[in-house]
Amino acid sequence: MIKLTRFDGSRIIINENYIETITEAPDTIITLQNGHVYVVKEDIDELLRLCVMFKQSCLKIVEEK
Repeated sequence: MIKLTRFDGSRIIINENYIETITEAPDTIITLQNGHVYVVKEDIDELLRLCVMFKQSCLKIVEEK
C-alpha cells in the first residue's frame, strides 16, 4: 500500500495492486479497478517509485523468513 497526498492536503493510502491507470492531465489521476478515481499531488514518476519500493519491501520480508 502506498501513501499519497490529495490536493486539500489530506493523506490517503491506496492498495497499488488495484491501480488500473495513472494519468497526468496535468494533475495525477489514479483510477482503480473498481472505478474509484483519486486526484493526487504526486506525479507519475513518484507513484512508480512508491509502488516499486513497496513491492521490494514485501519481497525483502518474504526472503527474510
